[in-house]
Amino acid sequence: MQSNITKNDSEKEGRGSLLEKISQLMPSFTKGQRKLAEYILENYETAAFLTAARLGEKVGVSESTAVRFATMLGYDGYPELQEAMASLLKRRLSSVEKIEAATGDIEQSKVLSYVLSADAEKIKLTMEGIEPAVFDLAVDMLDAARHVYIIGVRSCAPLAEFLGFYLRLIHDNVRMVTTNSASEMFEQLLCVSEEDVVVGISFPRYSMRTLKCMEFANNRNARVVAITDSKNSPMSLYSSCNLLARSDMTSIVDSLVAPMSVINALIVALCLRNKEKVVSNLEQLEQVWEDYQVYNNDEINQLDEDLMASLRKIEGKV
Repeated sequence: MQSNITKNDSEKEGRGSLLEKISQLMPSFTKGQRKLAEYILENYETAAFLTAARLGEKVGVSESTAVRFATMLGYDGYPELQEAMASLLKRRLSSVEKIEAATGDIEQSKVLSYVLSADAEKIKLTMEGIEPAVFDLAVDMLDAARHVYIIGVRSCAPLAEFLGFYLRLIHDNVRMVTTNSASEMFEQLLCVSEEDVVVGISFPRYSMRTLKCMEFANNRNARVVAITDSKNSPMSLYSSCNLLARSDMTSIVDSLVAPMSVINALIVALCLRNKEKVVSNLEQLEQVWEDYQVYNNDEINQLDEDLMASLRKIEGKV
């Protein structure tokens, strides 16, 4: 069948063309096609990462129905429809468009107040939207894990490193999955099992490397925690616990303040669960730093006295 959509058309596919076409053709769809259409309209961010078989399984139709649905929309096959959905995601996340939008709306003199206000709003929305029961489940999973693997690449790498740095004060077996090579990432996850927890951190643009690692961990029956921005995030496909933090911002830089706050909350909750161990570890570190003159004494004392005092204060209230 000759495709009704050329390659250039596919590359230029905008939000309106594909989604509006689906909406216009909705009355002519069969029951199964309507299920596919409704899922894509509401969840194209996730659908873009699904094969025809997985998409069909997700909405309760066959793989062949998903393939025929793509053909009905004028594509040569499902891969072209998948590319069109991916282009919607890329278009929404275009850095150039973010810059243009930001420069059109914000005066230079108001950048500071705009960004701080936007960050505060993201934290507020995250606090209103995150489910306490899901947060508690994540804490339980991390606390009981044999090993904790943490995955975060590109702009999410600092979040992963921050979480890993403090988890090492609490948990004996924290492993950072880090490298630019996808094959090496799988090598580091080779021994993951159902006794382990894998934490995947990804925000738009979502990392395929992180997603594949989470899929691998899920297939090994490991418990998977996703820290991401939306229930429609592809990260939720392979996780059993989704911690959602708002990150969208009209700028070249996505706000990661809310995700950092969620990670801070995880660390504090785990410290409360393991406060005696944390205090003991800090006391040992203080002695090591002093013995080997790792830092100047005034730097060590300032850091440790404040941290130890805070932990003891919390311990006295609990």
